[in-house]
Amino acid sequence: MRRIRSIALTIFLAIAEHRSFRKAAVELGVTPSALSHSLRAIEERLDVRLVNRTTRGVGLTEAGERLFDRIRPAFLDIDDALEDLDKFRGQPYGKLRINAPRPAARMVLLPIVSRFLRTYPAIEVEIVVDDALVDTVASGFDAGIRFGERIAADMIAVPIGPRQRTAIVGSPEHFQRFPKPLTPHDLKDHPCIRYRFASGTYYRWEFERGGIELEIEVQGPLTLGDLDIMLDAAINGSGLAFVFEDHALLALRDGRLIRVLEDWCPYYPGFFLYYPSRRQLPTALRAFVDFVKADAARQG
Repeated sequence: MRRIRSIALTIFLAIAEHRSFRKAAVELGVTPSALSHSLRAIEERLDVRLVNRTTRGVGLTEAGERLFDRIRPAFLDIDDALEDLDKFRGQPYGKLRINAPRPAARMVLLPIVSRFLRTYPAIEVEIVVDDALVDTVASGFDAGIRFGERIAADMIAVPIGPRQRTAIVGSPEHFQRFPKPLTPHDLKDHPCIRYRFASGTYYRWEFERGGIELEIEVQGPLTLGDLDIMLDAAINGSGLAFVFEDHALLALRDGRLIRVLEDWCPYYPGFFLYYPSRRQLPTALRAFVDFVKADAARQG
């Protein structure tokens, strides 16, 4: 068998990790068509099929799985060896891709990233906002932001930003038509603005007081998938909304919104930065993780 260059194996690895020509092409900076041609040339050179291409997606053949399992650790070792050279540079550099839901990106991630970039100007950060549950590794992200209970067990999680608290809010006009609810069960008498996840499921409003936990499936004529628009809808009198407290503070202070059921909305741990467990992190990610930890220590 003729020798094959390491760049060809890099192409195969990208396709195998993403199970997608489109995502692998984005990572490598080429077109999906060019990537497909390159893979075909690799398979012809090796005289074995590595990837199954179907209308449903991309999968590895048995030979492809075996090759992937054998060479991936070696390439990770090479990456680690290159990362070791960073201690000889003056400051961390590189690129960092982070996936985050919209509320986390706006309230927590962006303020920290802004300070981080002032400290490490040689690092580039890309924030991709997506409210769906994303497989960060398969999608080519270095890290992601989620609530703790939604993080896979094989990931490392670091608290990022302050504790969070939710708020049930409605406009003054709304409460001219409806009495203020005294318990979460009273929400059945109110039109509520429902939130639908990208998966299609509705969010059940969560409450807790004195050790009692409740989940209420509210009803209402308006369903949205964006918290900013939900807040605007509540201000416009479309019903009660379940939002983050920090998100609604300005409207609460100037009287555009009124808060109810505050005693049923305790503080809880906020968002977490999570990333794959590896012996050695990429330089940019390590710098960001350390920055987040130091920020948390200052908040204390």
